[in-house]
Amino acid sequence: MVKLTIHDVQYNFEISGQGERPLLLLHGFTGSSQNWQTILPQLEPRFLSIAVDLLGHGRSAAPPRPARYLMEAAAADLIDLLDQLDIEQTSVLGYSMGGRLALYLASQYPQRCQALILESASPGLADKTARAERRQQDNALAQRIEAEGMESFVDYWESLPLWASQAQLSDESRARLRAQRLQNNPIGLANSLRGMGTGAQLSLWSRLPRLTMPVLLITGELDAKFVAINQEMAGHIPEARLAVVPEAGHAVHWERPLRYAELVRGFLEFNTR
Repeated sequence: MVKLTIHDVQYNFEISGQGERPLLLLHGFTGSSQNWQTILPQLEPRFLSIAVDLLGHGRSAAPPRPARYLMEAAAADLIDLLDQLDIEQTSVLGYSMGGRLALYLASQYPQRCQALILESASPGLADKTARAERRQQDNALAQRIEAEGMESFVDYWESLPLWASQAQLSDESRARLRAQRLQNNPIGLANSLRGMGTGAQLSLWSRLPRLTMPVLLITGELDAKFVAINQEMAGHIPEARLAVVPEAGHAVHWERPLRYAELVRGFLEFNTR
């Protein structure tokens, strides 16, 4: 566990591996750096993995101002983290919310991103009306988290159809995932929704054709919504490869970790020599 102060807030992150090829890993909403524990051993010792707890998650700070969680601020924080670690260029892997942040990072700071892996991610909502509606939904959910607390929220969160495929996980695996979710700060999660939720994010669709680095898109075949989104994304990104993993839903890295690690390792070994 490593802690650094970045632009007035404290970030927690985990570093593993001894390789010379760095990989920045960004978890999804309600997640933390712990979510990559089953993946990281598969990447060692070839890569130097930096798994970050994003603001409001895990052991990182949970600032009280939603504006501090905006995507542009979060991306600037990550660039400062890389600077403090003397890393000039890195591959970036992001899942869901972390995938949206990874995509923004790669489009805003392309010179710092050698390769990009997006799992169950999207460029946001192109339609302004849809964004406004989603922003209202995100704000309502943020208020619910603050009013009801973590246990009630996690009960609700785990009941969503998005996670139906996780019924195939072992009892132990589901228990570990639930325990990790419960460790989060309710204020942090609420403000993450307000600042970096899908409703708050500007659309990145127009930036996709300008991505110059190799891109791997990963989705689970049981997650039809994101399979469709990523098929469309692949048509806009010049150097994109789409991998749809059988018998997996939204969280491919949890549900099919060995296949996931194989995809990530093969892609990085080929594109970061």
